Amino acid sequence: MASEDTPLMLQWRDVKSRHPDALVFFRVGDFYELFNEDAVEGSKLLDLTLTSRNNGASRAPLAGIPAHALEGYLRRLVALGRRVAICDQVEDPALAKGLVKREVTEMVTPGAVFADALLDARRNNYLAALAGDAAGEGSVGFALADLSTGELSVRRVPWEELPDALGAAEPAELLLPRSWELFPVPGAAGCTLTYRADWLFDPRAATEELARLFRVANLAGWGFEAGDDSLAAACGALAAYLAEVQPAGAVALRPPRVERAGLAMALDEMTRRNLELVEPLRGGGGVEGTLLGVLDEALTPMGCRLLRRRLLAPLLDVEAINARLDAVAELADDDGARRDARAALAEVRDLERLAVKVGAGRATPREMLALSASLARVPLLRAALADARAPLLAEHLEGLDPLDEVREAIDATVDPAAPGEPGVIRPGRSAELDELRAVHDGAVDFIARLQSRERERTGIASLKVGFNRVFGYYLEVGRSHAGRVPADYHRKQTLANAERYYTPELKEWEEKVLGAEEKVAALEQRLFAELRLDVAREVPRIQAVAEQVAGVDVLAALAEAAVRRDYVRPEVDAGFALELRGARHPVVETMMPREAFIPNDVSLDHAARVMILTGPNMAGKSTVLRQVGLAVLMAQVGSFVAARAARIGLVDRIFTRVGASDNLVRGQSTFMVEMNETASILHAATARSLVLLDEIGRGTSTWDGLSVATATTEHLHDALLAKTIFATHYHELTRLAERLPGVVNFSVAVREVGEDIVFLRRLVPGGADRSYGVEVARLAGLPPEVVARARQVLLELEAAARPHAAVAAPPPVVQLGLFDAGLHPLVERLRAVDPNSLTPLQALALLAELVEAARK
Repeated sequence: MASEDTPLMLQWRDVKSRHPDALVFFRVGDFYELFNEDAVEGSKLLDLTLTSRNNGASRAPLAGIPAHALEGYLRRLVALGRRVAICDQVEDPALAKGLVKREVTEMVTPGAVFADALLDARRNNYLAALAGDAAGEGSVGFALADLSTGELSVRRVPWEELPDALGAAEPAELLLPRSWELFPVPGAAGCTLTYRADWLFDPRAATEELARLFRVANLAGWGFEAGDDSLAAACGALAAYLAEVQPAGAVALRPPRVERAGLAMALDEMTRRNLELVEPLRGGGGVEGTLLGVLDEALTPMGCRLLRRRLLAPLLDVEAINARLDAVAELADDDGARRDARAALAEVRDLERLAVKVGAGRATPREMLALSASLARVPLLRAALADARAPLLAEHLEGLDPLDEVREAIDATVDPAAPGEPGVIRPGRSAELDELRAVHDGAVDFIARLQSRERERTGIASLKVGFNRVFGYYLEVGRSHAGRVPADYHRKQTLANAERYYTPELKEWEEKVLGAEEKVAALEQRLFAELRLDVAREVPRIQAVAEQVAGVDVLAALAEAAVRRDYVRPEVDAGFALELRGARHPVVETMMPREAFIPNDVSLDHAARVMILTGPNMAGKSTVLRQVGLAVLMAQVGSFVAARAARIGLVDRIFTRVGASDNLVRGQSTFMVEMNETASILHAATARSLVLLDEIGRGTSTWDGLSVATATTEHLHDALLAKTIFATHYHELTRLAERLPGVVNFSVAVREVGEDIVFLRRLVPGGADRSYGVEVARLAGLPPEVVARARQVLLELEAAARPHAAVAAPPPVVQLGLFDAGLHPLVERLRAVDPNSLTPLQALALLAELVEAARK
């Protein structure tokens, strides 16, 4: 019963009623306590001992953690998607009359985190919000904010593209209207879902919230247009939520950036996964084995985050792409400028997150010094770029404001020799503070000399002066010398083997020391708070500088990667052709000796826009597909590419379908997943797209699969006109080149040496007619008798196969002539054979096939 609660529990219940969906960490002395249902749940989540405390007429479940260990426990709860309300003591217990006042000073949620220990410096921690019609049709407003860096962006996303948008951003938390609780949001399975009242998502209320937060009359200055109600609603609801979860300080958000469709390439989940852009295909975390892992030569945390974002959003504007390439080229060619720029960048801390901490009133003295030291590198960065000719570098140079007054204010206030408590303020900053310190230091010096004087006066050599927080300063004398204690010594504390005393003189100097300490601490705290407030007024300028530093860092990182890894500048234009000379896979080549990777040429244009790529298992077909996709993506990001030469016509999308997987949770077989992915490509691809297919139809019967593969290739060739590379083991598809003018055949060459095969890893014109599956099976270690039997069965099957059944052209709608007589099918088959390209084994198989056909 509430009437039976103690005053402390009544205080807790009041806090809990205002934060029912959060675990309340309630500060009691040196601990944060969890009570009642929070204690039960917290003990399970954090492996805490569950006890109880007296609560008047009953006992309440209790669990607690030491206050100094808070961040470690918060990290675990955030990883579990939980919300935490941190309720602190907001008055000095020594000065409190009755119960100490407590307030929620911070809400920690997966998407609203400040502490460095809870964040990954190399990637954003996004909070997302959706607003609009929940019918699943049309589009929604999609807002993203990173509380730790102040970033805020919003764009319109069609419902069908929402899973890809959420997958690319990977928000830690997703904010939704309460009325959507029963509505499944596609792609939101991996997010912590937070629901808030629908009125927060009302366009008018949201617009007012944004206007209030940024102190503007309307949103037009940021690019909001008529009809952008869902964008304003998502953005405003997100800003309101951040203000709700950070009640102790302002949220240092930058003005929203409206992103319009057509500026950046949309990358679906298949492409992100198959090209291993920022995460390895096999999972496991980290960036090893990814394109980001290879290109990430960035030296600042904000540069690392920007590079990641750019890899997930290649540009669609030729001019913008070439502006980036011009800047990368200049830095790659000028070793001195690149070296000097990177030397300056190496000492820059996370300006974005430091600025937000200053704006929120959370920056510590050490973080203020880190901000100053980082700003001190800006003039060096400016000097490195002083002769820049590339327009983008010149633009960054112009925006590199050194903020001298901010740095000078910090350096004049914070003492780098002791940036802690006490001692945070530099000597000479405040005459009042220097005077108080002199009084304090003089009193301490007197007390230190007092021990020698009293030993000499009393003749007690073991006498000593000590101090503790409870009893203050004292003179300690062993019991054996009690008879020699002077009359002016007054007993203060009795110990087992000694007595502690004070004298009126010691008491007077103690008051000077302790009084000065309190005044010094209060004055230092006030002076530092004033500094932080002054610097907070310049947060927008600090954030602007951070943006420019990140831009330079990314360009210098791409230039460094280009030089180190021998990349070449691609020619990017608005044409259709794609031509790569000596192309390499940028990730695979880093995992093997350089001379072991075999470069290849790839050329696609209107006359040869569909490449049928055949060859044995393990020959490297998938690697060829991926390296082409990565070359195009790198070029449109603004990076040099792993090739000897490259000319790339702008593509609007990159589509990939690689490998086999199932989705048993949704009742989808491997083949169904494969067909879903293929259908998605055929519906979304255009003549400007690049389509990379690695097998279609292998999850069903041979003839069904071959039929689907044939029809898909014909559609890509005839209807979509897209640049396509189709790697397949259906050798029958190579016959499409005979009747589809834009289809060309290539294969990955191998060499037979006796019963062994050597993978040459080189693309050659023409199709392969064997997959060498039995040979690969032998290399994998199948028993010899199984391999021998497989060879025998293979010969029998090849002899009985009907290779043309599934690739026949659609029957022409013509009337047959009475006397028309075409060539015999066996003659046609023979005319298509190139004897010089046949191995002995292939010749025997062909002979058996022709004999069988003749007998029939």
